[in-house]
Amino acid sequence: MQKIMLFTFLSALLISSQAFGQIDLSPRIEARDGAWDEIRIQEKRPIDYQYVREADIIWQMRVWQFIDLNEKMNQPLYFPPTPIGSSRNLIQVIMDGVARGSITPYNVVTDDFSMQILPSNDMIREFENKSQEAQDSILYYALMEQLGDDFDPLDVTKYYIKEDWFFDSRRSVLDVRILGICPIKEDYDLTTGLYRGDRQLFWIYYPEARDEFVKAPVFNRHNDAQRMSYDDLFIRRFFSGRIDKASNVHNRRIVEYYGEGLDNLLEAERIREIIRNFEHDLWEY
Repeated sequence: MQKIMLFTFLSALLISSQAFGQIDLSPRIEARDGAWDEIRIQEKRPIDYQYVREADIIWQMRVWQFIDLNEKMNQPLYFPPTPIGSSRNLIQVIMDGVARGSITPYNVVTDDFSMQILPSNDMIREFENKSQEAQDSILYYALMEQLGDDFDPLDVTKYYIKEDWFFDSRRSVLDVRILGICPIKEDYDLTTGLYRGDRQLFWIYYPEARDEFVKAPVFNRHNDAQRMSYDDLFIRRFFSGRIDKASNVHNRRIVEYYGEGLDNLLEAERIREIIRNFEHDLWEY
């Protein structure tokens, strides 16, 4: 009797397991982290700049600025520290663009984008027989080779930007174009742990990076339904910068003739006032 009951139980278990294997367990509705599909950022394209003719430029000033990620207004450039869904911090967007071959890293020896970071001959030979996707990432490995094994993207706490301010007489407007962005990390002695200053890592050419920036959402502290891209953030000037240098006859930074401290800040503000007042002084009220 016990053998019959055991056989019946095993048969029922086998039948139920076969039936269970035929059940479609796929979700009836695909799960998503939100009430609607977010496609606006993914479908965005960079807005073309207004055409600028050299003959229409009646005033220009080249400016270099520091963007400190410790400032509250600049924190959307640093967070999230690790990707959360489609959200990435700025350095991750840049590194992903370099890995895809859509952003070119340039050497910090000069900021005129004339010295591209190139792979070594050994690295070129290693990649020449690999897939196209792997070959596109060769600049990424060349960059990582230069940055060193101890490089951590979260160590990037500042950015250095180079931009041109100018007045376009054809449109009667004061305009600005960002030319390049340079990530900066704090440099410490590995032996003593002493702070040795800021270290510029590499330059990227901003107009080239716009295709990547425009598809990368950034946190909007005022409205979750109106998420900006990094391109929106820079074009609309939603960041706080401190002027480090303006075009001058000696090609000097402010710190070279005023040092650190209050005089440095006052000189940076004086330069900002020159830019702010130029357009205002052209008009009569």
